[in-house]
Amino acid sequence: MMPRALENSVYGLISTPVLHTALKHGVFASLIEDGPDTAAGLAERLATDPDTLERMFLVLTSLGVVERSGAGEFSLTAEAAPFLDRRNSRYLGGFIEHLTLETTGRLGRLDTYLAEGKQTTEASPFDDVYRDSEALRAFMRAMWDLSFGMSQELATLAGLAGTTHLVDVGGATGPFAVAALLTEPGLRATVFDMPAVGPLVGEDAEARPVADRLGFAGGDFFADELPHGDCLAFGYILSDWDDNTCVRLLEKAYRACDETGRVLIMDRLFDDDHTGPLATAAMNLVMHIEMAGRHRTAAEFIALLERAGFVDCEVRRSSGEKHLVIGHKK
Repeated sequence: MMPRALENSVYGLISTPVLHTALKHGVFASLIEDGPDTAAGLAERLATDPDTLERMFLVLTSLGVVERSGAGEFSLTAEAAPFLDRRNSRYLGGFIEHLTLETTGRLGRLDTYLAEGKQTTEASPFDDVYRDSEALRAFMRAMWDLSFGMSQELATLAGLAGTTHLVDVGGATGPFAVAALLTEPGLRATVFDMPAVGPLVGEDAEARPVADRLGFAGGDFFADELPHGDCLAFGYILSDWDDNTCVRLLEKAYRACDETGRVLIMDRLFDDDHTGPLATAAMNLVMHIEMAGRHRTAAEFIALLERAGFVDCEVRRSSGEKHLVIGHKK
């Protein structure tokens, strides 16, 4: 029999699109909102083909995403439900959509990269993201879904009491900034990102209670200096870029950081020996295909912080996939 790890790898090509298709057609939303049902009953609810739906359910059941009762009714497993419920802060629908519609199409580049290497003259990794308003909105949706739930724990880990102004560098629509504002009532935050992102900031329902403390500054963090604050945050940003580029960005953060301020790096971390975890290793490959960077160990991030002038660096680990590395200004 094929080892389970290899089986999951081989058939992952099928299971991820099945997840995306079920999300797109409201399968999980119906199971959550209207309760368990048979494949035929749910197909009638959703006006979909019952044979196709049942075959999808069999894949999802084998994955442990869905379970079937003795009466033949399907429901989401307790472990999977929060990640597939649009109302939950851990919802991953936007990220699953990005993997299916965007990342999968780019995986063909691996063959060329392996044979010839990645060309340094390759087009900007964000050309696709900013190609039109629809693509930009979809990418920002994916970033929110990937980040907001985890950001709530990271904001707590950061210990923001006493911080007055957070600058969220490359903060997209503000998943971390919003989580930080919800955590600390005395805080105000500025999201710094490309001007096209501005109209999308604050759109999410979670941002409404803190809208009066959430600002936006448009700019290019390569061409422009960063807004000043006593805490600057890089959430899932530095993994997009090579070491020297990261140091340049951190040097800008050092200049923008108030005395006795600090910088927060929130990102996936490799184990010290680079043997895992799987999600970090997989996304490290995606960084190679879609961006221009890589994932790092905690020690590698600390080395970048120290090159930029930060001291007393520390690591605070979360219960999830992203962790916190902190550097303090001298």
